[in-house]
Order: sequence, then C-alpha cells, then structure tokens
Amino acid sequence: MVLVMKLLFLTCLWPTAVLHSSHSQHHHLHRRQQMSFSRKHNSKREIKMRKLDSTKVRPVKTEQLLHIEDHDFALRPGFGGSPIPVGIDVQVESIDSISEVDMDFTMTLYLRHYWKDERLSFRSNKNKSMTFDGRLIKKIWVPDVFFVHSKRSFIHDTTVENIMLRVYPDGNVLFSLRITVSAMCFMDFSRFPLDTQNCSLELESYAYNEDDLMLYWKHGNKSLSTDEQISLSQFFIEEFSASSGLAFYSSTGWYNRLFINFALRRHIFFFVLQSYFPAMLMVMLSWVSFWIDRRAVPARVSLGITTVLTMSTIMTGVSASMPQVSYIKAVDVYLWISFLFVFLSVIEYAAVNYLTTIEERKQLKKRGKASGMYSMDAVQAMAFDGCFHDTDVDMDLTPFPEPCEENETRASQTNISNADTPRLKRKRSLKGNVGRIILQNNHVIDTYSRIIFPSVYIVFNFFYWGLYI
Repeated sequence: MVLVMKLLFLTCLWPTAVLHSSHSQHHHLHRRQQMSFSRKHNSKREIKMRKLDSTKVRPVKTEQLLHIEDHDFALRPGFGGSPIPVGIDVQVESIDSISEVDMDFTMTLYLRHYWKDERLSFRSNKNKSMTFDGRLIKKIWVPDVFFVHSKRSFIHDTTVENIMLRVYPDGNVLFSLRITVSAMCFMDFSRFPLDTQNCSLELESYAYNEDDLMLYWKHGNKSLSTDEQISLSQFFIEEFSASSGLAFYSSTGWYNRLFINFALRRHIFFFVLQSYFPAMLMVMLSWVSFWIDRRAVPARVSLGITTVLTMSTIMTGVSASMPQVSYIKAVDVYLWISFLFVFLSVIEYAAVNYLTTIEERKQLKKRGKASGMYSMDAVQAMAFDGCFHDTDVDMDLTPFPEPCEENETRASQTNISNADTPRLKRKRSLKGNVGRIILQNNHVIDTYSRIIFPSVYIVFNFFYWGLYI
C-alpha cells in the first residue's frame, strides 16, 4: 500500500519537473543568443575603432622597412662599380682655443654627409623621410670620414649622442653629427705678434680611395657656414673658405681631401701693454743716467743694472709663452734691440768713468807732489767715493780721501761751536752751484749720448713698425 502511494506521488510530480526543466533550457538558450549577439556587435565596433585609430596598428620594424636584413651593409653602395659620391657640408659652431705652444687649435662643428644607398629605399605614399638616432648607424653603411692631422676628437653625447640619420624613400641619406676636434696648425712666428696665421682642418676618407668614394663639397663654397658670434681673445677671424684636393699615399693610392681654411690675425694691443711699452720705458729710463753727474757712481751704476735686469725679465716672460723655435721672431728683434740700448747705456758710463779717472790722474801728475803725496781736488775725490767735496774746505792732501760721511763727522766733532764749519760751507757752495757744477763736470760722451741714443732709437722704431705692420 505504501509503495502504491509513492508511485502515485512521483507520477504527479514528474510533469511539473519536466515543464520546469524545459523552461530553464529555453531561458539558457535565449541568454546564449543574447551574449553571442553582443559579442558580434562589440567585435564590429572594435574593428571600426581600429580603422579610425591608426596608432593601434602594429608598426613595422625598422629593419624590415629598410630591408636591412636583406643586404650586406659591410659593402659600400654600388660595390664594384663607379665610386659613390659623398657630399659634405660643415657648420662651424665655435673655435674654442688656439695654442701657440702646442701649435694646434680646437674647433666644434656640425659635420653632415650626403649620399644615396638604394638598398635603404622604401615605399611611402606621402614621400616623407624617416629620422633615426645613432642606434641605426651600426647596422648600415656610412662614410668613414676622418680628420687629417687631428690630435684628439670626440662626438658630443649630452644628453644622448649628437647623431642624426635621415633616410628618404628614394634611398638618399643624410648623416649629421656634432664633433669637437683638435688639429695641428703649422704656424709661422717670424712676425709674432704682428702675424697672421693660416690654419686648415682637413677631411678625408680613411679606407676608400678615389676609385671607391668621391668626396666633394655638397654646395660648393656655400657648403661652409659659420656662426656670426665666433670670436677669440687674441685673434680676429679674417675669413673662412672651403677647398678640395687630392692626397697620395704610396701604399694605397689617391684620396679625395677637403679643406676648411681660415685666417687668424692677432690682436696686438695685449702685447703692446705687456712687452713693447715696458721695453720702451726701460730704454728711456736708461737715458736718465746721461743727465746724472758722472761722479755719482752708485746712482748711475744702480740705474743701469736695474734697467738691464728688468729687460731680462720681460724677455724671459715672452719666451716662456712661446714655442722654442729656431728662428728670430719680430718681438725678439724689438726686445733685443731695446736690451742693446739699455746695455750700451751701462757701457757708456763705464767708458765715461774710465776716461774721467785717466784724466784726473794726468792732472795729478801735472800738479806735482807735496810731502810725497798727491794733491787731490773735489772732482778727483768724487770719482773715488761718490760724494761731492768742497775743494777749499774738506780736501786733505791724502791719496785716497776718506768717505764724505766720515769727513762730515770729523768736522762736526772738531768745530761744533764754529758757525762756519766745513759742512755748512759745503752746503752753501752746493745751494748756488749745483747746476753749474753738473754742467761743468759733464763728460763729452754724456753730452753726445743725450742726443744720439734717443735719435737712433726713434729711427729704429720707425723702421720696425713700418716693416712689420
């Protein structure tokens, strides 16, 4: 009976369960259809958005666009055929320094290369070029241009390497870089510091001779441009010019070479203040000794030695800042002639002093002897001790008078109370007769030297500045 009741209950519940299951399946199917429709709609929308936004398109790699992997860029373009023409143009940014001691110059410039490599050609609907940085340089062929006679050079790398590569659809290439280079300049100092130096920076291919690479100025004389603000402390830049030529090497042949020529004229004002003007003053100062009494030995000797030493210091300072060349420079001519004038002024006084001594000895012999000793006057005593002596007062009959300071001390001690002491008499005689005494005791050599020395030095200056300027 119980079993019959369970069967009747299950029979009643089965249609309800079937109906509910059918409804659930229909609901899930409807939901799946809605999701499928939504996905299709979203997919179409995404495709439409991608078409509108080109930045979402996956870019082509540079190597694939330029066909870098399809060619051997270790070989130059057109290998085995005619030489590839490579155009050059240069923009000089600055001339950083000129060194006379090292005979070199330092220049910063923009170096640009132009050539055509059909292996790098690509399709472009708008015919626009593509610009790359230095990372692509190692993967393609570039000209191996170097600077002849360069001592050191480097490519600027702040904040990244200053290198630009621009490729056009037809295969034309522009390669630009910013370089600072120090190169030799063969200077001629025979007219220094009134000189003009001609320097040049030379460019050449290192590996490819004229059979493989033809180096030329891209725009002729206009290929070289400079910054208008270029200036140097010691030089005035007269001109920049571009030229070309050939260089021969016995083992490898002929190479095309380009020249960046510039002329530098030196500013002379600095050297006039530091060398020429002081030398002039020393020469004129040496002439002062011609107007000093020939008996004032300490004054004239010390003045002559001072001017000689000062001229030596000026000459040493100029030589220290110059290379050790084996020829005479213009400044050397002027300084050595000035030194000669100063030296001759010292020799002039040596001759005057010697002749004065001989003349005084002759006068002593003529006067005879007194008590076995020579009688000496003020002029003779002055030649020995450098002090003026009054003949009537403090000259003793001694062959070598004592120094004037001792004579004054002795006279003051013995005749303190006497108003007419020898020192007072000497002072009275000096006050009114100094000019007359100096003129009367001038040697004839001093008289002529006052005219000859300045005249000859003025004539020398006229010839010197007329020849070198």
